[in-house]
Amino acid sequence: MEGEAAASSEVVYPRVNSRRSRAMVLPVEIDHGTRSKEGEAGTSRIENKELKHFMKWVSWLIPTIVIANVFVFIITMYVNNCPKNSYSCIARILGRFSFEPFNENPLLGPSALTLERMGALDVQKVIHRKQVWRLITCIWLHGGVFHLLANMFGIIVIGIRLEQDFGFVLIGLLYVISGFGGSLVSSLFIQENIAVGASGALFGLLGAMLSELITNWSIYDNKIGALLTLVIVIVINLAMGLLPHVDNFAHIGGFLSGFLLGFVFLIRPQLAWVKQQYALSSSSPNSPLSLKKPKFKKYQCLLWVFSLLLLILGFTLGLFGLLRGVNLNDHCSWCKYLSCLPTSRWPCNTQMHKAASCTFNTAEAQDYQEWNGYLSHKSRQS
Repeated sequence: MEGEAAASSEVVYPRVNSRRSRAMVLPVEIDHGTRSKEGEAGTSRIENKELKHFMKWVSWLIPTIVIANVFVFIITMYVNNCPKNSYSCIARILGRFSFEPFNENPLLGPSALTLERMGALDVQKVIHRKQVWRLITCIWLHGGVFHLLANMFGIIVIGIRLEQDFGFVLIGLLYVISGFGGSLVSSLFIQENIAVGASGALFGLLGAMLSELITNWSIYDNKIGALLTLVIVIVINLAMGLLPHVDNFAHIGGFLSGFLLGFVFLIRPQLAWVKQQYALSSSSPNSPLSLKKPKFKKYQCLLWVFSLLLLILGFTLGLFGLLRGVNLNDHCSWCKYLSCLPTSRWPCNTQMHKAASCTFNTAEAQDYQEWNGYLSHKSRQS
């Protein structure tokens, strides 16, 4: 009798892939009678089946984004044509792809005027000419080789894993919306310079990793270690934004956008619901099993609604305020220290070149380029 009772049911362990831990194992009890009908082949198929809610995707969008950024940078350098517009160029052997001098652009890249023509974020043009599209186009431009390499490395490391877990549609939307959010926040605080860079989108991916861990808390086994690791990485990266020449407002805006989007886009069913779904698919049609567990937990639904409302409200108010010419520094005297913390070793001067989410002073760049053009013209005359 005991042998018959023990043989009446069996526990099957389907594999569920997780990026923060090794493969998780979800025990699911199935009816033995079902197994005898399906045979050994059916059981093997069940044991090796990956649940559709945790399937792995092939990452192609993130590599495509990286290639697109590199391609846009090459086009930008072609349009820049340093030998024609500047008296002194770096690596002149590259011809029109040579770089502007270090005192014009220390990142090995084009001039500020070229970036502006290519679609850099110019807040004054957004306000007075309603060129809102610059909030999106600027995230595909980079100030130089160093700037491009730093951002693309981070996007590859973080983005590929996210795309493998959640697919190209969600991660593509998350990337673009986070970049838009970073540009929007930066525009509300820094309005004198033009800005380029994908760091807002990069920090959005990082923020989404944190919110995904929180909203899908029950899925991961090593959750505390993963949380501490993520928090340390985020704190270090945001702290680096307090150094001079770095636009931390784009980082903060992108991070907050991605953090809220993670609760909306990256929510997963709770394990109890998945187990029941799996047990139903493995049982006979006349099985008395019925779903009693909800697909999502209450806190997941609350975070979903709250995050979506915050995103809509934040983007609406931010865009409305930007188009009306609002400068949040006039309403928040201490907010400037979120982007640069002055010390005895360095001052905070927003008119200087900035590296991570690059900004350039267009007036100084135009004067410099006009002077270089004059010198170049005189040199050809002589």
